[in-house]
Amino acid sequence: MAHFTVRFLKDVLGDQGHPCEACQRVIDVDARDAVEAVALATQQFCQFREIRDWSLHADRIDVQPADFPS
Repeated sequence: MAHFTVRFLKDVLGDQGHPCEACQRVIDVDARDAVEAVALATQQFCQFREIRDWSLHADRIDVQPADFPS
C-alpha cells in the first residue's frame, strides 16, 4: 500500500476581492492507488462533515503521493 495526501479545495474570494484557494480539509490515507485514495478520503470527509456529497463543501480534490523517507 502507498500513502497519499488528499486535499479538498474550494475557490473563494479573498479580502481584496481576488480569487484564492481555500483548503477545506487534508486527509492522509493508505491505498493501492490514487483512485482508491480519493474514494477513502471522500468517505472520511463526508462522515466528518455529516454530508452525502463532498462537493457541497469543496470544488475539487487534489491527491498526491506522500513519500516518507525511511
